[in-house]
Amino acid sequence: MSAGAGTTLILDGITQRYGTALAVDTVTLDIKGGELVALLGPSGCGKTTLLRAVAGFLKPTEGRVIIGGQAVDHLPPNRRTVGIVFQNYALFPHMSVADNVAYGLAARGVGRAEQKARVAEMLALVRLEHLAGRYPREMSGGQQQRVALARALAVRPSILLLDEPFAALDKNLRLDMQIEIKRIQRSAGTTTLIVTHDQEEALSMADRVAVLNAGRLEQFAPPTDVYDRPETLFVNTFVGTANVLHGRLATGPGGTRVVALETGGLLPTVTALPDGTRVAACLRPEHVAFATGGEGLDGVVEIGLPLGATLVHEIRLDGGARLKTAEARAAGARPRPPGTRVRLSPTAPERVSVFPDSRH
Repeated sequence: MSAGAGTTLILDGITQRYGTALAVDTVTLDIKGGELVALLGPSGCGKTTLLRAVAGFLKPTEGRVIIGGQAVDHLPPNRRTVGIVFQNYALFPHMSVADNVAYGLAARGVGRAEQKARVAEMLALVRLEHLAGRYPREMSGGQQQRVALARALAVRPSILLLDEPFAALDKNLRLDMQIEIKRIQRSAGTTTLIVTHDQEEALSMADRVAVLNAGRLEQFAPPTDVYDRPETLFVNTFVGTANVLHGRLATGPGGTRVVALETGGLLPTVTALPDGTRVAACLRPEHVAFATGGEGLDGVVEIGLPLGATLVHEIRLDGGARLKTAEARAAGARPRPPGTRVRLSPTAPERVSVFPDSRH
């Protein structure tokens, strides 16, 4: 197995049981060379278990891990050419930045001259060459993170694993570091798997996102597809924000498809499911428009929030359901006052996603 940039990674039917508990249920992922893939899901969904299986820290109950076309399940972690950046970075406090980056190279018997050249290359990649002599305690969290990344990349791993890499960072630093790590990953060309429960991280960084729920793979697609065309109700409600209304599919005026809501009113949609199907209809807040006439759902503004460049309203529909709306805020615009009567409609029928109602 040769190390280097652009190595493929296949998780082939990975299942992991702990006694009677099923942590991962037959997950298959085919990851392209040089791709950055995010494993996204709530706590306990199986994403860290999959990361540990790739690293070699556990052997799956069933399935195979294939790196560069070769199964590696029989190999221990130190023979898998996999680099890992842990959540707490795990830097050696008594070592300088340069020595931390050189650690893996020294452990592999690389000569001092090559170590020095490789450390210089990695520190330039993460833009920390001016801090080579400092110690971890003298650096910010973002700088420590980049040192940990440089150390992982120094040994030229086939696969780079990032375990909740932004969890220890302040929110205002996270976006900067997401951009920085994406830049570094692109420059290195290393196939990368990132574990996160933060949907913004996954959607902003990944080439494709694997959404996991209770050990099962719900969807594996580019971020825009996961957000715009969710394949399951879980994906629609976990990724982003969604209003969920319940009803039955029917044929409306002119042969259009509609959801006849339990709380009253019709919601236009596009679906191949048959009439009469009980469904959960999902509509993202930014896809709800205030209508000036025509068909719509009538209600009353309960509260409005000016969130920077966005206006958010919560509307109580006449049937009792509540909808959140989100719209770009024009300069000087304020939220609609509570008690204002409004009519709402989706920006397009295609924006209303419907799924069989799991309650029935």
